[in-house]
Amino acid sequence: MIRLRLFGRCRIYHDPVSPVAKEPPQIGWTAWFRTIDLIAPQPLKGEELLRRTRGWWTVEPEEIAGVIRKYGRLVVGDKGELMVELESEEEGDKLASELAERFGDQVFLTP
Repeated sequence: MIRLRLFGRCRIYHDPVSPVAKEPPQIGWTAWFRTIDLIAPQPLKGEELLRRTRGWWTVEPEEIAGVIRKYGRLVVGDKGELMVELESEEEGDKLASELAERFGDQVFLTP
């Protein structure tokens, strides 16, 4: 099993960027008649983190996710980084080739 980091081109600056989940989103509640102090952290999953790049990257996240699903799966790494998990380096090479073919230099993988 290997993991590669997923990058896309920033729509504004055209630099390669990759989203990082800094902290898990928190969900809390309010009620009509009382205060509820319960807050539940909900970590993002890989595809959710990719979807959050919509409007930030030059390519639509759903198009990227469709290509990645053929070869592996999107995951969030230990430090919150968006990564692609693959069975082998061969799968990684195939995925990198298809990303380059479909999106040019707008989406790519790094170790």
